[in-house]
Amino acid sequence: MGATMDHDITGLHHVGHLVHDMGEALELYRRMGFGMPGPAYPGLGEPPEPFGVGNTHAYFSQGFIELVAAGGRVPADARVIPLRVPAERLPAFTQAVRRTAANLDDCLRRFEGVHILMFDAPGIEAAAGRLTAQGVGHGGVHATQRPIETADGVRMEPVRYLEIDGVAPGRVPEGRIGLALNAPDSSQGEGHPNGALELAECVLCVADEELDEVVRRYEAYLGRAADGSGAVRRVGLGGRAQVTLVAATGLDALLPGERAAALPGFAAYTVVVRDVTVTGRFLRERGFSVGRTAAGDVFVPAKEAAGVAIVFRQAD
Repeated sequence: MGATMDHDITGLHHVGHLVHDMGEALELYRRMGFGMPGPAYPGLGEPPEPFGVGNTHAYFSQGFIELVAAGGRVPADARVIPLRVPAERLPAFTQAVRRTAANLDDCLRRFEGVHILMFDAPGIEAAAGRLTAQGVGHGGVHATQRPIETADGVRMEPVRYLEIDGVAPGRVPEGRIGLALNAPDSSQGEGHPNGALELAECVLCVADEELDEVVRRYEAYLGRAADGSGAVRRVGLGGRAQVTLVAATGLDALLPGERAAALPGFAAYTVVVRDVTVTGRFLRERGFSVGRTAAGDVFVPAKEAAGVAIVFRQAD
């Protein structure tokens, strides 16, 4: 399958944090010590005007965080990426962009926070076949491009992706789940003042009575068995990457003081850092309340991080 140990999914590709105001969220992330460039917005017209959904990324050696906003003010350091759409395709294209923005608005009406989880799939074609064989609905493998910030400016990078169907095409109850494949780039992931190195975990909180069913769903999505029992189950993806599934009554033991904004919903994600003690001090000096888990991780609570707890874990 072209993936480690014959697994077609090998890690976390990215999490997507949906926010109401890109400018405020970008300021928040930079204050937490994530290196993020100004957001990119697609542009139409002459001269091109921002159109649709804006996003920006904090890249790591493995995985990234995506900030996404549909609407709100456009930050002063935003970059407009001109789109060339043939006139005959413009109505359909405009409708598709508006549909995407409407889906994001639906998610934001639930709560501001993480609503997107994409897995790294070196074997994306094999994964698509496996999902079909297991009866998991999906929209097939598609190709697109995304902007990448480099020392020489912005370049467009090809991406192949697949979205899993559930309550609607491309949506499951907790949001947008899928697989992605793009060429690795070792130049990404440097220079985060908080010491962040890689994306390691996403935490999904569900109603207690739904935990077993959600575990079965993710085992089918990922082609891997979950570990653990009781209120907390984990699906390892190789290396440090994992998905943690937790019943609502178990969230406080996992992340003291945290409550899920909605069920099911992504309550937290984790990044690995060089020195968790240094990171904790960095965050406190910038005015954040820093919690600590029983495992020794530190975290910024969801109420201070636009709806999602952000956990920082010591590198091995």
